Amino acid sequence: MTEKEKARRRREIVSGKQIWINENEEDEGEEKDVLSVLGESIKCPFCYMLLDRPVTMSCGHNFCLKCFKKWIGQGKDTCVKCRSQINRQMIDQPRINLVLVTAIRLVKESRKNVALRRPQTAYPQVNQEDRPDNPFIREGAAKKAGMANASSGRIFVTIPTDHFGPILAENDPERNQGVLVGESWTHRLNCRQWGVHWPHVAGIAGQAKYGAQSVVLSGGYEDDEDHGEWFLYTGSGGRDLSGNKRTNKDQSFTNSNEALRVSCKQGYPVRVVRSHKEKRSSYAPQDGLRYDGVYRIEKCWRKLGIQGYKVCRYLFVRCDNEPAPWTSDEHGDKPRPLPEIPELEEALGIFERAHTSSWDYDEEEGRWKWKKPPPPSQQRVIGASLKDGKRTKKTPRKSQETSVKGTLLKGFCCVLCKNILTLPMTTPCAHNFCKACLEEAFKGKAFIKERKCHNGRKLRSQKNFMKCPTCPLDISEFLQNPQVNRELEDAIGRLREEFYESDNNKEDANEEVIEEDEKPSNDNKL
Repeated sequence: MTEKEKARRRREIVSGKQIWINENEEDEGEEKDVLSVLGESIKCPFCYMLLDRPVTMSCGHNFCLKCFKKWIGQGKDTCVKCRSQINRQMIDQPRINLVLVTAIRLVKESRKNVALRRPQTAYPQVNQEDRPDNPFIREGAAKKAGMANASSGRIFVTIPTDHFGPILAENDPERNQGVLVGESWTHRLNCRQWGVHWPHVAGIAGQAKYGAQSVVLSGGYEDDEDHGEWFLYTGSGGRDLSGNKRTNKDQSFTNSNEALRVSCKQGYPVRVVRSHKEKRSSYAPQDGLRYDGVYRIEKCWRKLGIQGYKVCRYLFVRCDNEPAPWTSDEHGDKPRPLPEIPELEEALGIFERAHTSSWDYDEEEGRWKWKKPPPPSQQRVIGASLKDGKRTKKTPRKSQETSVKGTLLKGFCCVLCKNILTLPMTTPCAHNFCKACLEEAFKGKAFIKERKCHNGRKLRSQKNFMKCPTCPLDISEFLQNPQVNRELEDAIGRLREEFYESDNNKEDANEEVIEEDEKPSNDNKL
Protein backbone atom coordinates (compact mmCIF):
# COMPACT_ATOMS: atom_id res chain seq x y z
CA MET A 1 0.00 0.00 0.00
CA THR A 2 1.50 3.35 -1.08
CA GLU A 3 1.69 6.45 1.10
CA LYS A 4 -1.17 8.05 -0.86
CA GLU A 5 -3.41 5.02 -0.30
CA LYS A 6 -2.57 5.03 3.41
CA ALA A 7 -3.44 8.73 3.66
CA ARG A 8 -6.71 8.18 1.76
CA ARG A 9 -7.67 5.32 4.06
CA ARG A 10 -6.93 7.42 7.15
CA ARG A 11 -9.20 10.17 5.81
CA GLU A 12 -11.98 7.63 5.17
CA ILE A 13 -11.69 6.29 8.72
CA VAL A 14 -11.82 9.79 10.22
CA SER A 15 -14.81 10.80 8.06
CA GLY A 16 -16.73 7.60 8.88
CA LYS A 17 -16.48 6.19 5.34
CA GLN A 18 -14.04 3.41 6.10
CA ILE A 19 -13.83 0.62 3.56
CA TRP A 20 -12.90 -2.71 5.03
CA ILE A 21 -10.62 -4.84 2.89
CA ASN A 22 -11.37 -8.13 4.63
CA GLU A 23 -15.09 -7.49 5.00
CA ASN A 24 -16.10 -11.08 4.30
CA GLU A 25 -13.71 -12.42 6.93
CA GLU A 26 -15.06 -9.98 9.52
CA ASP A 27 -18.65 -10.93 8.65
CA GLU A 28 -17.86 -14.61 9.13
CA GLY A 29 -16.29 -13.90 12.51
CA GLU A 30 -19.28 -11.81 13.52
CA GLU A 31 -21.67 -14.59 12.52
CA LYS A 32 -19.85 -17.03 14.80
CA ASP A 33 -20.04 -14.48 17.61
CA VAL A 34 -23.81 -14.11 17.22
CA LEU A 35 -24.36 -17.87 17.17
CA SER A 36 -22.16 -18.32 20.23
CA VAL A 37 -24.18 -15.66 22.08
CA LEU A 38 -27.70 -16.78 21.15
CA GLY A 39 -27.17 -20.47 20.35
CA GLU A 40 -28.16 -22.02 23.68
CA SER A 41 -30.67 -19.31 24.61
CA ILE A 42 -32.90 -19.90 21.60
CA LYS A 43 -32.92 -23.69 21.52
CA CYS A 44 -36.02 -25.71 22.34
CA PRO A 45 -35.58 -27.98 25.41
CA PHE A 46 -37.62 -30.69 23.66
CA CYS A 47 -35.98 -31.04 20.23
CA TYR A 48 -32.71 -29.16 21.02
CA MET A 49 -33.07 -27.22 17.75
CA LEU A 50 -33.46 -23.52 17.09
CA LEU A 51 -36.95 -22.49 18.16
CA ASP A 52 -39.52 -22.82 15.39
CA ARG A 53 -42.63 -20.69 15.97
CA PRO A 54 -41.52 -19.98 19.55
CA VAL A 55 -44.06 -19.68 22.35
CA THR A 56 -43.13 -18.31 25.78
CA MET A 57 -44.58 -19.67 29.02
CA SER A 58 -45.54 -17.45 31.96
CA CYS A 59 -42.48 -18.87 33.77
CA GLY A 60 -40.24 -17.41 31.04
CA HIS A 61 -39.22 -20.62 29.24
CA ASN A 62 -39.48 -20.92 25.45
CA PHE A 63 -40.58 -23.87 23.31
CA CYS A 64 -41.40 -24.66 19.69
CA LEU A 65 -45.13 -24.42 19.04
CA LYS A 66 -45.21 -27.97 17.65
CA CYS A 67 -43.31 -29.38 20.64
CA PHE A 68 -45.51 -27.45 23.07
CA LYS A 69 -48.73 -28.76 21.49
CA LYS A 70 -47.36 -32.30 21.57
CA TRP A 71 -46.54 -31.89 25.28
CA ILE A 72 -50.01 -30.52 26.04
CA GLY A 73 -51.59 -33.28 23.95
CA GLN A 74 -50.08 -35.84 26.33
CA GLY A 75 -52.14 -34.35 29.14
CA LYS A 76 -49.24 -32.40 30.72
CA ASP A 77 -50.00 -28.94 32.11
CA THR A 78 -46.65 -28.07 33.74
CA CYS A 79 -43.46 -26.61 32.28
CA VAL A 80 -40.96 -29.31 31.32
CA LYS A 81 -38.03 -27.29 32.75
CA CYS A 82 -39.31 -25.85 36.03
CA ARG A 83 -42.56 -27.84 36.55
CA SER A 84 -44.54 -24.66 37.18
CA GLN A 85 -48.21 -24.61 36.19
CA ILE A 86 -48.87 -23.48 32.61
CA ASN A 87 -51.36 -20.66 32.20
CA ARG A 88 -54.77 -21.86 30.99
CA GLN A 89 -54.85 -19.14 28.31
CA MET A 90 -51.54 -20.42 26.95
CA ILE A 91 -52.86 -23.99 26.78
CA ASP A 92 -56.05 -22.99 24.96
CA GLN A 93 -54.45 -20.46 22.61
CA PRO A 94 -50.63 -20.36 22.48
CA ARG A 95 -49.23 -17.16 20.99
CA ILE A 96 -46.06 -16.95 18.89
CA ASN A 97 -43.36 -14.62 20.25
CA LEU A 98 -42.52 -12.51 17.19
CA VAL A 99 -39.49 -10.91 18.86
CA LEU A 100 -37.78 -14.30 19.08
CA VAL A 101 -38.85 -15.12 15.53
CA THR A 102 -37.08 -12.00 14.26
CA ALA A 103 -33.93 -12.78 16.26
CA ILE A 104 -33.76 -16.37 15.01
CA ARG A 105 -34.29 -15.28 11.43
CA LEU A 106 -31.43 -12.78 11.71
CA VAL A 107 -29.17 -15.49 13.12
CA LYS A 108 -30.05 -17.82 10.25
CA GLU A 109 -29.40 -15.08 7.72
CA SER A 110 -26.05 -14.33 9.33
CA ARG A 111 -25.09 -17.98 8.89
CA LYS A 112 -25.36 -17.60 5.14
CA ASN A 113 -23.48 -14.29 5.13
CA VAL A 114 -26.56 -12.30 4.17
CA ALA A 115 -25.86 -8.57 4.33
CA LEU A 116 -27.80 -7.29 7.32
CA ARG A 117 -26.93 -3.67 6.66
CA ARG A 118 -29.97 -3.23 4.44
CA PRO A 119 -33.31 -2.35 6.05
CA GLN A 120 -35.05 -5.41 7.48
CA THR A 121 -38.25 -6.10 5.57
CA ALA A 122 -39.59 -8.96 7.70
CA TYR A 123 -42.21 -6.93 9.56
CA PRO A 124 -42.63 -3.50 7.96
CA GLN A 125 -45.30 -1.36 9.60
CA VAL A 126 -47.19 1.08 7.40
CA ASN A 127 -47.40 4.25 9.49
CA GLN A 128 -50.60 6.21 9.14
CA GLU A 129 -48.78 9.53 9.66
CA ASP A 130 -46.61 8.99 6.58
CA ARG A 131 -49.52 8.54 4.21
CA PRO A 132 -50.66 11.48 2.11
CA ASP A 133 -54.33 10.40 2.25
CA ASN A 134 -56.10 8.34 4.91
CA PRO A 135 -59.63 6.98 5.13
CA PHE A 136 -61.96 9.80 6.09
CA ILE A 137 -65.58 10.52 6.95
CA ARG A 138 -67.30 13.05 4.72
CA GLU A 139 -68.91 16.11 6.23
CA GLY A 140 -72.65 15.72 6.65
CA ALA A 141 -72.48 11.92 6.58
CA ALA A 142 -74.47 9.96 9.14
CA LYS A 143 -72.51 9.25 12.30
CA LYS A 144 -71.81 5.56 12.84
CA ALA A 145 -69.51 3.67 15.17
CA GLY A 146 -65.90 3.10 14.13
CA MET A 147 -65.12 3.22 10.40
CA ALA A 148 -68.56 2.01 9.28
CA ASN A 149 -69.27 5.19 7.31
CA ALA A 150 -65.72 6.07 6.23
CA SER A 151 -64.48 6.60 2.68
CA SER A 152 -61.28 5.16 1.30
CA GLY A 153 -58.31 7.44 0.77
CA ARG A 154 -55.99 7.48 -2.24
CA ILE A 155 -54.94 4.14 -3.71
CA PHE A 156 -51.16 3.80 -3.50
CA VAL A 157 -50.62 0.95 -5.99
CA THR A 158 -51.23 0.84 -9.73
CA ILE A 159 -53.18 -2.39 -10.18
CA PRO A 160 -56.72 -3.29 -11.25
CA THR A 161 -59.15 -4.55 -8.64
CA ASP A 162 -59.01 -8.07 -10.12
CA HIS A 163 -55.20 -8.39 -9.94
CA PHE A 164 -53.98 -11.90 -9.05
CA GLY A 165 -50.89 -12.77 -7.04
CA PRO A 166 -48.36 -10.65 -5.14
CA ILE A 167 -48.17 -6.88 -5.61
CA LEU A 168 -44.70 -6.22 -7.04
CA ALA A 169 -42.38 -3.21 -6.88
CA GLU A 170 -43.37 -2.13 -10.39
CA ASN A 171 -46.92 -1.57 -9.09
CA ASP A 172 -45.74 0.50 -6.11
CA PRO A 173 -44.66 3.97 -7.32
CA GLU A 174 -44.77 5.34 -3.76
CA ARG A 175 -42.08 3.10 -2.24
CA ASN A 176 -40.82 1.05 -5.19
CA GLN A 177 -40.81 -2.17 -3.15
CA GLY A 178 -44.27 -3.71 -3.52
CA VAL A 179 -46.42 -5.01 -0.68
CA LEU A 180 -44.22 -7.18 1.53
CA VAL A 181 -45.25 -10.17 3.59
CA GLY A 182 -45.78 -9.03 7.17
CA GLU A 183 -47.07 -5.52 6.40
CA SER A 184 -49.92 -4.57 8.70
CA TRP A 185 -52.69 -2.01 8.73
CA THR A 186 -55.16 -0.66 11.25
CA HIS A 187 -58.38 -0.84 9.22
CA ARG A 188 -59.76 -2.69 6.22
CA LEU A 189 -59.79 0.61 4.33
CA ASN A 190 -56.02 0.92 4.78
CA CYS A 191 -55.70 -2.61 3.46
CA ARG A 192 -57.72 -1.53 0.42
CA GLN A 193 -55.43 1.44 -0.23
CA TRP A 194 -52.53 -0.94 -0.86
CA GLY A 195 -54.58 -3.24 -3.12
CA VAL A 196 -54.22 -6.34 -0.94
CA HIS A 197 -57.96 -6.82 -0.32
CA TRP A 198 -60.45 -4.48 -1.98
CA PRO A 199 -63.87 -5.11 -0.32
CA HIS A 200 -64.60 -3.05 2.78
CA VAL A 201 -66.63 -5.73 4.56
CA ALA A 202 -66.72 -8.97 2.55
CA GLY A 203 -64.13 -11.61 3.38
CA ILE A 204 -63.76 -12.82 -0.22
CA ALA A 205 -62.68 -10.66 -3.17
CA GLY A 206 -63.52 -12.27 -6.50
CA GLN A 207 -65.92 -12.86 -9.37
CA ALA A 208 -67.86 -16.08 -10.00
CA LYS A 209 -66.65 -16.62 -13.60
CA TYR A 210 -63.18 -15.13 -13.15
CA GLY A 211 -61.75 -16.31 -9.83
CA ALA A 212 -60.95 -15.04 -6.34
CA GLN A 213 -58.01 -12.72 -5.70
CA SER A 214 -57.89 -12.48 -1.88
CA VAL A 215 -59.53 -13.57 1.37
CA VAL A 216 -59.51 -12.31 4.97
CA LEU A 217 -59.39 -14.65 7.97
CA SER A 218 -61.43 -12.88 10.64
CA GLY A 219 -63.07 -15.70 12.62
CA GLY A 220 -66.48 -15.32 11.02
CA TYR A 221 -67.32 -19.04 11.03
CA GLU A 222 -66.79 -21.62 13.76
CA ASP A 223 -65.72 -24.25 11.21
CA ASP A 224 -62.50 -22.41 10.23
CA GLU A 225 -59.19 -24.09 11.15
CA ASP A 226 -55.87 -22.22 10.95
CA HIS A 227 -52.56 -24.12 10.88
CA GLY A 228 -50.33 -21.35 9.51
CA GLU A 229 -48.93 -22.84 6.29
CA TRP A 230 -52.36 -24.30 5.53
CA PHE A 231 -55.88 -23.63 6.73
CA LEU A 232 -59.47 -24.69 6.14
CA TYR A 233 -61.65 -21.80 5.04
CA THR A 234 -65.45 -21.65 5.14
CA GLY A 235 -67.27 -19.99 2.26
CA SER A 236 -69.70 -17.08 2.52
CA GLY A 237 -73.48 -17.03 2.78
CA GLY A 238 -76.11 -18.78 4.86
CA ARG A 239 -75.82 -16.18 7.60
CA ASP A 240 -78.51 -14.74 9.83
CA LEU A 241 -78.21 -11.01 9.10
CA SER A 242 -79.35 -9.99 12.59
CA GLY A 243 -75.70 -9.90 13.69
CA ASN A 244 -75.54 -13.01 15.89
CA LYS A 245 -73.18 -14.89 13.49
CA ARG A 246 -75.54 -17.85 13.25
CA THR A 247 -76.01 -19.91 10.10
CA ASN A 248 -79.66 -20.42 9.14
CA LYS A 249 -79.40 -22.02 5.67
CA ASP A 250 -77.10 -24.10 3.48
CA GLN A 251 -74.24 -22.61 1.47
CA SER A 252 -73.77 -23.33 -2.23
CA PHE A 253 -71.06 -22.79 -4.85
CA THR A 254 -72.36 -19.48 -6.15
CA ASN A 255 -71.03 -15.91 -6.26
CA SER A 256 -67.92 -15.62 -4.04
CA ASN A 257 -67.90 -19.33 -3.26
CA GLU A 258 -67.82 -20.13 -6.98
CA ALA A 259 -64.99 -17.60 -7.41
CA LEU A 260 -62.91 -19.58 -4.91
CA ARG A 261 -63.70 -22.81 -6.76
CA VAL A 262 -62.55 -21.25 -10.05
CA SER A 263 -59.25 -20.26 -8.41
CA CYS A 264 -58.95 -23.85 -7.16
CA LYS A 265 -59.59 -25.22 -10.66
CA GLN A 266 -57.06 -22.93 -12.36
CA GLY A 267 -54.47 -22.92 -9.55
CA TYR A 268 -54.45 -19.13 -9.15
CA PRO A 269 -52.56 -17.56 -6.20
CA VAL A 270 -54.87 -16.02 -3.59
CA ARG A 271 -53.63 -13.25 -1.28
CA VAL A 272 -54.39 -13.96 2.38
CA VAL A 273 -54.90 -11.36 5.11
CA ARG A 274 -55.25 -12.35 8.76
CA SER A 275 -57.24 -10.20 11.17
CA HIS A 276 -56.90 -9.81 14.93
CA LYS A 277 -60.58 -10.77 15.18
CA GLU A 278 -59.62 -14.42 14.65
CA LYS A 279 -59.20 -15.22 18.36
CA ARG A 280 -58.89 -19.00 17.94
CA SER A 281 -55.74 -18.89 15.79
CA SER A 282 -52.15 -18.83 17.08
CA TYR A 283 -51.11 -17.19 13.81
CA ALA A 284 -53.42 -14.16 13.91
CA PRO A 285 -51.86 -10.71 14.58
CA GLN A 286 -52.34 -9.06 17.95
CA ASP A 287 -54.08 -6.06 16.40
CA GLY A 288 -55.12 -4.80 12.98
CA LEU A 289 -54.71 -6.78 9.77
CA ARG A 290 -51.56 -8.41 8.37
CA TYR A 291 -50.68 -9.58 4.86
CA ASP A 292 -49.35 -13.16 5.07
CA GLY A 293 -48.52 -13.88 1.41
CA VAL A 294 -50.23 -15.94 -1.30
CA TYR A 295 -51.86 -19.34 -0.95
CA ARG A 296 -53.25 -21.84 -3.43
CA ILE A 297 -56.58 -23.64 -3.05
CA GLU A 298 -55.92 -27.37 -3.48
CA LYS A 299 -59.38 -28.83 -2.78
CA CYS A 300 -62.93 -27.70 -2.10
CA TRP A 301 -66.01 -29.57 -0.91
CA ARG A 302 -69.20 -29.27 1.11
CA LYS A 303 -69.89 -30.71 4.53
CA LEU A 304 -72.36 -30.50 7.38
CA GLY A 305 -71.21 -27.59 9.53
CA ILE A 306 -71.09 -27.26 13.30
CA GLN A 307 -74.44 -25.43 13.35
CA GLY A 308 -76.19 -28.16 11.33
CA TYR A 309 -76.19 -26.56 7.85
CA LYS A 310 -74.08 -27.43 4.81
CA VAL A 311 -71.08 -25.15 4.28
CA CYS A 312 -68.51 -24.81 1.48
CA ARG A 313 -64.98 -25.69 2.55
CA TYR A 314 -61.61 -24.87 0.98
CA LEU A 315 -58.09 -26.16 1.66
CA PHE A 316 -55.56 -23.31 1.34
CA VAL A 317 -51.82 -24.15 1.19
CA ARG A 318 -49.13 -21.44 1.30
CA CYS A 319 -47.00 -20.95 -1.85
CA ASP A 320 -45.10 -17.68 -1.44
CA ASN A 321 -41.47 -16.80 -2.19
CA GLU A 322 -41.18 -14.80 1.05
CA PRO A 323 -41.08 -16.50 4.49
CA ALA A 324 -44.18 -16.34 6.65
CA PRO A 325 -44.21 -13.76 9.50
CA TRP A 326 -44.40 -16.47 12.19
CA THR A 327 -41.52 -18.65 10.99
CA SER A 328 -37.80 -18.21 11.54
CA ASP A 329 -36.94 -19.59 8.09
CA GLU A 330 -35.12 -17.21 5.78
CA HIS A 331 -36.54 -18.79 2.61
CA GLY A 332 -40.03 -18.95 1.19
CA ASP A 333 -42.22 -22.00 0.75
CA LYS A 334 -41.47 -25.16 -1.19
CA PRO A 335 -44.00 -27.72 -2.45
CA ARG A 336 -45.27 -29.75 0.50
CA PRO A 337 -47.54 -32.81 0.72
CA LEU A 338 -51.18 -32.04 1.39
CA PRO A 339 -52.31 -32.52 5.00
CA GLU A 340 -54.74 -35.23 5.99
CA ILE A 341 -58.25 -33.82 6.44
CA PRO A 342 -60.47 -36.18 8.49
CA GLU A 343 -63.69 -34.42 7.46
CA LEU A 344 -63.14 -35.43 3.80
CA GLU A 345 -64.45 -38.91 4.64
CA GLU A 346 -67.96 -37.47 5.05
CA ALA A 347 -67.59 -34.61 2.55
CA LEU A 348 -69.97 -33.99 -0.35
CA GLY A 349 -68.91 -33.17 -3.91
CA ILE A 350 -65.13 -33.06 -3.45
CA PHE A 351 -63.49 -30.99 -6.20
CA GLU A 352 -59.75 -31.29 -6.90
CA ARG A 353 -57.64 -29.69 -9.63
CA ALA A 354 -57.09 -32.10 -12.53
CA HIS A 355 -54.43 -30.24 -14.56
CA THR A 356 -51.28 -28.23 -13.82
CA SER A 357 -51.57 -25.00 -11.87
CA SER A 358 -51.17 -21.55 -13.35
CA TRP A 359 -49.04 -20.57 -10.33
CA ASP A 360 -46.50 -23.30 -9.60
CA TYR A 361 -42.99 -23.98 -8.30
CA ASP A 362 -40.08 -23.84 -10.77
CA GLU A 363 -37.41 -26.36 -9.73
CA GLU A 364 -34.69 -24.78 -11.87
CA GLU A 365 -35.19 -21.24 -10.55
CA GLY A 366 -36.16 -22.41 -7.05
CA ARG A 367 -39.17 -20.10 -6.73
CA TRP A 368 -42.91 -19.82 -7.35
CA LYS A 369 -43.92 -18.17 -10.61
CA TRP A 370 -46.64 -18.01 -13.24
CA LYS A 371 -46.35 -21.18 -15.34
CA LYS A 372 -49.24 -19.98 -17.45
CA PRO A 373 -50.05 -16.34 -18.26
CA PRO A 374 -52.19 -14.74 -15.54
CA PRO A 375 -55.80 -14.11 -16.53
CA PRO A 376 -56.30 -10.81 -18.39
CA SER A 377 -57.76 -8.06 -16.27
CA GLN A 378 -61.40 -7.09 -16.74
CA GLN A 379 -61.13 -3.90 -14.68
CA ARG A 380 -59.38 -0.58 -15.12
CA VAL A 381 -56.15 0.21 -13.31
CA ILE A 382 -56.66 2.10 -10.06
CA GLY A 383 -53.56 3.68 -8.60
CA ALA A 384 -51.36 6.61 -7.77
CA SER A 385 -51.51 9.76 -9.86
CA LEU A 386 -49.05 10.22 -12.71
CA LYS A 387 -46.96 13.32 -13.33
CA ASP A 388 -45.98 14.20 -16.90
CA GLY A 389 -47.02 10.71 -17.98
CA LYS A 390 -44.40 9.07 -15.77
CA ARG A 391 -44.67 7.39 -12.43
CA THR A 392 -42.96 9.18 -9.61
CA LYS A 393 -40.68 6.91 -7.66
CA LYS A 394 -39.18 7.61 -4.31
CA THR A 395 -35.57 6.60 -4.04
CA PRO A 396 -35.03 4.33 -1.07
CA ARG A 397 -32.97 5.76 1.74
CA LYS A 398 -29.53 4.36 2.31
CA SER A 399 -29.54 2.24 5.39
CA GLN A 400 -27.11 2.97 8.16
CA GLU A 401 -24.37 0.41 8.50
CA THR A 402 -25.10 -1.54 11.64
CA SER A 403 -23.63 -4.78 12.87
CA VAL A 404 -25.56 -7.99 13.30
CA LYS A 405 -25.45 -7.55 17.08
CA GLY A 406 -26.79 -4.00 16.79
CA THR A 407 -29.66 -5.14 14.57
CA LEU A 408 -30.55 -7.89 17.02
CA LEU A 409 -30.45 -5.50 19.97
CA LYS A 410 -32.87 -3.12 18.26
CA GLY A 411 -35.31 -6.02 17.90
CA PHE A 412 -35.37 -6.65 21.67
CA CYS A 413 -37.28 -3.49 22.60
CA CYS A 414 -40.02 -2.93 25.16
CA VAL A 415 -43.43 -2.17 23.67
CA LEU A 416 -44.01 0.65 26.19
CA CYS A 417 -40.70 2.51 26.63
CA LYS A 418 -39.24 1.55 23.20
CA ASN A 419 -35.87 0.87 24.86
CA ILE A 420 -33.95 -2.40 25.05
CA LEU A 421 -35.68 -4.76 27.47
CA THR A 422 -34.48 -4.80 31.07
CA LEU A 423 -35.76 -7.71 33.17
CA PRO A 424 -37.99 -8.77 30.24
CA MET A 425 -41.42 -10.25 30.88
CA THR A 426 -43.43 -12.07 28.22
CA THR A 427 -47.21 -12.05 28.66
CA PRO A 428 -49.48 -14.93 27.53
CA CYS A 429 -50.32 -12.85 24.44
CA ALA A 430 -46.58 -12.92 23.48
CA HIS A 431 -45.90 -9.22 24.11
CA ASN A 432 -42.59 -8.29 25.75
CA PHE A 433 -42.24 -5.57 28.40
CA CYS A 434 -39.66 -4.36 30.88
CA LYS A 435 -40.57 -5.42 34.41
CA ALA A 436 -40.62 -1.80 35.61
CA CYS A 437 -42.81 -0.68 32.68
CA LEU A 438 -45.34 -3.45 33.27
CA GLU A 439 -45.50 -2.76 37.01
CA GLU A 440 -45.96 0.96 36.34
CA ALA A 441 -48.80 0.27 33.88
CA PHE A 442 -50.78 -1.63 36.55
CA LYS A 443 -49.67 0.35 39.58
CA GLY A 444 -52.41 0.74 42.20
CA LYS A 445 -54.78 -1.77 40.57
CA ALA A 446 -56.18 -4.59 42.69
CA PHE A 447 -56.82 -8.11 41.44
CA ILE A 448 -60.11 -8.40 43.33
CA LYS A 449 -62.89 -5.82 43.22
CA GLU A 450 -64.85 -5.52 46.46
CA ARG A 451 -68.55 -4.78 45.94
CA LYS A 452 -71.22 -3.43 48.24
CA CYS A 453 -74.95 -3.09 47.93
CA HIS A 454 -76.64 0.32 48.24
CA ASN A 455 -77.63 -0.52 51.82
CA GLY A 456 -74.03 -1.34 52.80
CA ARG A 457 -74.30 -5.13 52.61
CA LYS A 458 -71.22 -6.81 51.16
CA LEU A 459 -71.59 -8.66 47.87
CA ARG A 460 -69.45 -11.40 46.42
CA SER A 461 -66.06 -10.03 45.33
CA GLN A 462 -65.40 -9.89 41.61
CA LYS A 463 -62.23 -10.54 39.62
CA ASN A 464 -60.74 -7.34 38.20
CA PHE A 465 -60.16 -7.40 34.44
CA MET A 466 -56.60 -6.29 33.56
CA LYS A 467 -56.09 -5.76 29.86
CA CYS A 468 -52.66 -6.08 28.22
CA PRO A 469 -51.25 -2.59 27.37
CA THR A 470 -51.17 -3.47 23.66
CA CYS A 471 -54.07 -5.90 23.14
CA PRO A 472 -57.46 -6.69 24.75
CA LEU A 473 -56.34 -9.99 26.36
CA ASP A 474 -56.85 -10.33 30.12
CA ILE A 475 -53.47 -10.94 31.82
CA SER A 476 -54.61 -10.64 35.45
CA GLU A 477 -53.71 -14.27 36.15
CA PHE A 478 -50.20 -13.71 34.79
CA LEU A 479 -49.73 -10.52 36.85
CA GLN A 480 -50.44 -12.35 40.11
CA ASN A 481 -47.09 -14.14 39.78
CA PRO A 482 -45.11 -12.54 36.91
CA GLN A 483 -41.83 -14.21 36.00
CA VAL A 484 -38.85 -12.67 34.23
CA ASN A 485 -37.94 -14.37 30.95
CA ARG A 486 -34.45 -15.42 32.06
CA GLU A 487 -33.51 -16.96 28.72
CA LEU A 488 -34.32 -13.73 26.90
CA GLU A 489 -32.60 -11.66 29.60
CA ASP A 490 -29.45 -13.77 29.33
CA ALA A 491 -29.35 -13.43 25.53
CA ILE A 492 -29.85 -9.65 25.67
CA GLY A 493 -27.23 -9.20 28.41
CA ARG A 494 -24.54 -11.18 26.63
CA LEU A 495 -25.43 -9.58 23.32
CA ARG A 496 -25.21 -6.10 24.85
CA GLU A 497 -21.75 -6.84 26.29
CA GLU A 498 -20.48 -8.18 22.98
CA PHE A 499 -21.95 -5.26 21.04
CA TYR A 500 -20.51 -2.51 23.23
CA GLU A 501 -17.16 -4.28 23.49
CA SER A 502 -16.86 -4.45 19.69
CA ASP A 503 -17.90 -0.78 19.42
CA ASN A 504 -15.25 0.26 21.95
CA ASN A 505 -12.59 -1.68 20.06
CA LYS A 506 -13.53 0.11 16.84
CA GLU A 507 -13.44 3.51 18.58
CA ASP A 508 -9.99 2.75 20.02
CA ALA A 509 -8.76 1.74 16.58
CA ASN A 510 -10.10 4.97 15.07
CA GLU A 511 -8.44 7.07 17.80
CA GLU A 512 -5.10 5.40 17.11
CA VAL A 513 -5.41 6.19 13.41
CA ILE A 514 -6.30 9.81 14.18
CA GLU A 515 -3.33 10.21 16.53
CA GLU A 516 -1.03 8.72 13.91
CA ASP A 517 -2.42 11.10 11.31
CA GLU A 518 -1.83 14.12 13.56
CA LYS A 519 1.85 13.30 14.15
CA PRO A 520 4.21 15.64 12.23
CA SER A 521 5.82 13.95 9.27
CA ASN A 522 9.55 14.01 8.53
CA ASP A 523 8.91 15.93 5.31
CA ASN A 524 8.02 19.05 7.33
CA LYS A 525 11.40 19.15 9.08
CA LEU A 526 13.81 21.82 7.97
